[in-house]
Formats: sequence, C-alpha cells, structure tokens
Amino acid sequence: MSLTSILSADAIDTAVKDCLAPDTFSHKKFFELSGLASKTPQEVKDVFRLLDDDNSGSLEVEEIKFFLQRFVPGARLLTDAEAKAFISAADDDGDGEIGAEEFKTLVLS
Repeated sequence: MSLTSILSADAIDTAVKDCLAPDTFSHKKFFELSGLASKTPQEVKDVFRLLDDDNSGSLEVEEIKFFLQRFVPGARLLTDAEAKAFISAADDDGDGEIGAEEFKTLVLS
C-alpha cells in the first residue's frame, strides 16, 4: 500500500506546494487539500501506518519533521515549531507523540 493508493497524487502535490515556505504548514489545511480529511476512519489509520516509519504505533517529533517528505520525496522538513504545534494539536494523552487514534481524531475533526 502507498499513500497514492489512498490519496490522489495531484491532491498530495497541491497540499505540499501550499506549505513550501518554512512556518507555513497548517495540519488542518494540509488534511483538507490532500483529501485526507474526507477519507474513512480506516483509510486515515492506513495513512498513519504508512507515516509511522519505525512501526512504533506513534509518530514522534523526528517522524513529524519528515511528514511532508513521506508524501513527496524531496519536500522540505517541518520546522521544530511546526512539528511541536502538530504534536500539540493531537497529543491528547500528553506523551509527546501522536498515536493512531489521536491522528484519526485530529484528521477527522
């Protein structure tokens, strides 16, 4: 399975291009532009599994920094501030990471 089996390549490209400059990433806008926000809960969990590079069951700060590159190789890294804001928005249990359920809730909210 790949991200383009769930999301259209054009939508992914649009979402990544929208946040080319540092400190312009908005997770909500990215989820909308990429089409992720309109996917089923299962499809969102499938995307989460593809983003969870180390298969730990959660996305840590280092994985979040590479978030855009998981969608488009060569895309920029998220800044520390963007990565922390992304985690903050989803981290309901305060462990400093985003679990699959937290990710699903954030994407579909």
